[in-house]
Amino acid sequence: INERCVFSDAGRSHFLLMGQSSSVDRVFKAEEAKGGCGIDAKKTAVLFIEYQNEFATEGGKLHGAVKQVMESTGMLAKSAEVARVARDSGCKIFHAPITFAEDASDNPNKGLGILAGCAAGKLFTSGTWNADFCDSMKPAAGDIVVKGKKGLDAFPGTDLEANLKANGIETIALGGFLANCCVESTMRTAYEKGFNVVTLTDCTAATSQTGQDAATKETYGMFSQPLTAADFIAKVK
Repeated sequence: INERCVFSDAGRSHFLLMGQSSSVDRVFKAEEAKGGCGIDAKKTAVLFIEYQNEFATEGGKLHGAVKQVMESTGMLAKSAEVARVARDSGCKIFHAPITFAEDASDNPNKGLGILAGCAAGKLFTSGTWNADFCDSMKPAAGDIVVKGKKGLDAFPGTDLEANLKANGIETIALGGFLANCCVESTMRTAYEKGFNVVTLTDCTAATSQTGQDAATKETYGMFSQPLTAADFIAKVK
């Protein structure tokens, strides 16, 4: 057991006794971790994060910010092709939209950073066109729509992990928005939980090419196997 000082009160230190477990509960034990395993389509989930009109469609409040990177990679058409081939090959398709109440009462950290921007801009408001899936990435029969995503990482407060376990998933392939925010946050947690993680580099978009390159060329390789859409398709066919 580790002993860690967490705060002081009137000059006295208070300690929290902590066990050996991580703050991120692992799905696979160390000896069972799936990182680096071969990609078996029947045990693979493709998780598409926030393919919603707010980002993906002209008229969305954030579309202008990501449009240039989207066009440079062709990420929307490539994502739709990955979804089609992956379904046909036996992969499970997951969609993780984010939505908020109009008054941001369910926004988990609305006073800071990107979530403050979501609150101020009334982004991804539940029940609006902006929060709907874009036309080319609407869920198909048999797909799973993750419920409860309010923050950046698609795991906390959602049914993502339960559905991954229920479907016997070992490999998670990630695409979506933003490359250096929600995709990256979810990638890191999936890695910590022991999944084999793939990032679909040309199925993501950030608000700048600099941000896109920093994620796909630098960070992704630390926590995943970065693959292009074409390379991933070749592995699951």
